[in-house]
Amino acid sequence: MLTINRLDVEEARCLIAGARTRAEEIGVPMCIAITDESGNLVAFERMDGGKVTSITIAIDKSFTAAGARKATDEYGAASQPGGPAWGIGSAISGRLMVVAGGLPVVRDGEVLGGIGVSSGSPAQDREVATAGLQRLTAAWDAAGEGRLKTG
Repeated sequence: MLTINRLDVEEARCLIAGARTRAEEIGVPMCIAITDESGNLVAFERMDGGKVTSITIAIDKSFTAAGARKATDEYGAASQPGGPAWGIGSAISGRLMVVAGGLPVVRDGEVLGGIGVSSGSPAQDREVATAGLQRLTAAWDAAGEGRLKTG
């Protein structure tokens, strides 16, 4: 029997809140997707003004980060011509993202899910995703050994 740990909806909302706050600070409306450890969507927000084309990209960045258990931009360098993962961007019917903005959500060395952000530049997308992770980490730290407290 396997025991699977995954993000719950409160943790997903916390990730989105942290990402949204940073997106507002830099003035770039974003699409923000949160997936569980298997890459299945848990929560999504398209901020007013977030690009329609970024909806799928944000979801696929989160899918990639959770499933591959690494930041999407780590695939970027490796997927260039001559690189060890050349062509991987076309894998899984094109869902595998190789640009910045997708990060795994890790607690105690275990990947619990992913966050994917899209609508800005790759650097802005990564910055906003990182802000989401920082908000969740702070909430976990405040909760101690337990999960987030609701209400």
